[in-house]
Amino acid sequence: MSQMETKSFSISAVIPAYNCAEYINRTIDSVLAQSRAADEIIVVDDGSTDKTGEVIASYGSKVKYIHQENAGASAARNAGINAASGEWIAFLDGDDEWYPQKLQVQVELLKRNPHLEWATANFDRCLCGENQRGPDITQKKGEILLGEKEYFDNYFSAHMNQAGGWTGTMIIKRKTLEEAGLFRIGQRRANDLDMWWKIAHRWPQIGYSPEPLAVYHMGTPSSISQGSFDKELHCELMERHLKLADQAGSTDNFKPFATWTIRKWLRAMLFHEAVGDIRSIMHQFKDLLPKSYQMIMRLLTTFPSVTANSCHLLSQINRKLHFRQRLVRRPKR
Repeated sequence: MSQMETKSFSISAVIPAYNCAEYINRTIDSVLAQSRAADEIIVVDDGSTDKTGEVIASYGSKVKYIHQENAGASAARNAGINAASGEWIAFLDGDDEWYPQKLQVQVELLKRNPHLEWATANFDRCLCGENQRGPDITQKKGEILLGEKEYFDNYFSAHMNQAGGWTGTMIIKRKTLEEAGLFRIGQRRANDLDMWWKIAHRWPQIGYSPEPLAVYHMGTPSSISQGSFDKELHCELMERHLKLADQAGSTDNFKPFATWTIRKWLRAMLFHEAVGDIRSIMHQFKDLLPKSYQMIMRLLTTFPSVTANSCHLLSQINRKLHFRQRLVRRPKR
C-alpha cells in the first residue's frame, strides 16, 4: 500500500466501554489481531466502576485510553471520534469482537468503490454460553441482495432486508460523521440507529460485505447501549427523522422504512400486552399505517392476554424451526 493510500485509508478503531473488565481483553485483542492493522485504537472508558480502566491501561501505548465521567454511549463514541486522527472510524463495543479479516475486507471494498462514505457487513450472533453461533443472514442471501454490486443504493431498504449491518461492522468517514452531527448526546437508547439514519438521509449508498466480519455477543450484561423499549424516545426518534427526511429529500426512501419499523415495534409490544402504548403509537403514526392494519391491531389488543400468549407460543415454535438453524454450533475462529 502506497503512502497516499495509507493516508486515505487511515483507520481509527473507536471502542466505548462501560463495566466490561471481563470482556474488554477479547475486544481489544481482536482489533490488534487484524490482518490489516488499525492505525490507532481509541478506548473510551465511560465511567466504569469495575476494573475496566485497569485492563485498558495494561495495553500501554498500543491503545489511546480516554476516561470520562459516565455519560452514555453517544458521549463515549463522540469522545473517541474527536480524539481520532484517522480518516475513517471503525466502531466496536467493549464486549464484542472483530474477525481478523474485518478491516482488510472493508478497506479493499472501499478502494474499489471510492464514492462510498461508509460501509458495513454481515456478522455472527453468538450465544457463546450455549456454544451457539450463526450469521445474521446467510452469506448467500447477502450476495443475492447485492446482485452485481458491492454496495446497496438505499441503506433503508437494505435494513428492511436484514442487511443493514450493526454498530460493530460500521466503518465511516470521520468527516461524514462530523457533517451528520455526531451521536446525539443524552439519547441513551437507539443512539446508533439515530446516527445511521442521519447519515443515510444524505448518503444512502452503503458498502456491504456478505461475509460475517464481526461477532455480536448477545445478552452481555455490561453492554454500553442495551436497554428496553422506550415508547417516548422511539416515537420522538421517528418524528424527528420524518422531518429530517423531508429536509434532506429522502422521504421516498425513508417512509417505507418508517412504516416497517413502526410495525416491528407494535408486533414486539403485543408480547407485553402494552395496549395503551400500541394504540397511542398507532394514533400518532396513523398516516403511515394502512387502515386494514390498524383494524387488525385493534382487534388483537381487544383481548391482550390471549394475543400475548399466542405470540409467545408462535415465537417458541419459530425459534425451534428457524432461529436455532441460524445459531448453529461452530468452533471458534
